[in-house]
Amino acid sequence: MDNFLQTVGSVNDETRVKILRFINENGEVCVCDIENSFDMIQSRISRHLKILKDGGFLRVERRGVWAYYSIRSPLDIFRQSILKELEHLDLKIPKLAKGCSV
Repeated sequence: MDNFLQTVGSVNDETRVKILRFINENGEVCVCDIENSFDMIQSRISRHLKILKDGGFLRVERRGVWAYYSIRSPLDIFRQSILKELEHLDLKIPKLAKGCSV
């Protein structure tokens, strides 16, 4: 039950839904590109990403100083169906804005 509630809770915020759709549409994305695309400070983006990861939607891979996020694979049927439903929402998803600097 806790896992179910954590999953549902992770998508109860419009920004997290947008981030999840953004990653689903763009594939693996660097955290710096998410920050630039959403024009949001790092700490806020990181908090949203952690909640989505803890909800079972995301995987993260560290490469040097950067973290790259993608949709976890394989996803269970419940999370797959949530992702599918998100595609039908009328949301303004930002375009991918590259912008990592060393």
